[in-house]
Amino acid sequence: MLRAIDISTSGLVAQRQRMNTVAGNIANINTTKTSDDPTGAPTPFQRRIITFSTATSDTNREPGGVGVDYEVQIDTATAPRLKNEPGHPHADADGNVHYPNISLVTEFTNALEASRAYEANVAAIEMSKQLAELSLHIIA
Repeated sequence: MLRAIDISTSGLVAQRQRMNTVAGNIANINTTKTSDDPTGAPTPFQRRIITFSTATSDTNREPGGVGVDYEVQIDTATAPRLKNEPGHPHADADGNVHYPNISLVTEFTNALEASRAYEANVAAIEMSKQLAELSLHIIA
């Protein structure tokens, strides 16, 4: 019974991290220069992507379901969005500013999916608690 709650809890943690990642992407949608660039050249924020996998960190698990692991990766394959703004302080020689290629629609969709998955994990935890409670009533 507690194993089911552990699995759902790992899902809650993973979906919370997904929401944090989406929030970071939305917050940096217009960030044209990151502070971690060693050359000082303006490089735009790069979108973060979260990937989920089955938890493999605990080898002493009993048979049955496993939890969720996640990894946050930086999207280096997507080219930045160019906008012609000659007066911008981060404009290149042609007057183009490099903005992150982040779609607000995609990020809102990811946030909605994470919210629904979070709700589903909370419902699973509640059902597990109810099953444990009913089992105790049967025994007593």
